[in-house]
Amino acid sequence: MENVLTLLRDSGAMLEGHFLLSSGRHSDRYFQCAKLLQYPDRAAAALAGVAEKIKSDIQAGKLKIDVVVGPALGGIIVAYELGRQLGLPAFFTERDDTGTMVLRRGFEVQPGHTILITEDVVTTGKSYGECAAALENVGAKITALACLVDRRQTGIEIPWPFYPACAVNAANWEADSCELCKKGIPVIKPGSRKV
Repeated sequence: MENVLTLLRDSGAMLEGHFLLSSGRHSDRYFQCAKLLQYPDRAAAALAGVAEKIKSDIQAGKLKIDVVVGPALGGIIVAYELGRQLGLPAFFTERDDTGTMVLRRGFEVQPGHTILITEDVVTTGKSYGECAAALENVGAKITALACLVDRRQTGIEIPWPFYPACAVNAANWEADSCELCKKGIPVIKPGSRKV
């Protein structure tokens, strides 16, 4: 886990300031994981421990995975890299013109396929929840969630086995109770989702 934090720091992926997260919450830290994931060797190293834990659970009969799927945009490279390390197909869900998360580009899952959902960062669970709904709507079964950074606060539960590469404590607030807004610090929105 410390190795992953070092990779995040060395890549310039762990930012400090006042940020608007894709969940709509505000935070004093932002994880721009694309800064780490742009380097294939660093992506492989950061996710190697996750892949090993998942392989171990598959071999022990605790977990079954047919396909690795990440929600666009943050989960795409994580899905690819874990798919590569696990020897499984990997693709992504994305938003349609209405903003709903769907499978597109000819990607398909069959009814009963078991899915590992991947994310770059987990804060509130909104993205993986929308990804899961899109996959369950076509008959897939979600069996696990993996991510590069787990930054959840207490009370955000994951309904499947969870495989984070690292866990980081980072303050975050609802916009109307943000401590940084109260101090007049300007907010920056670095993420890709329209809030």
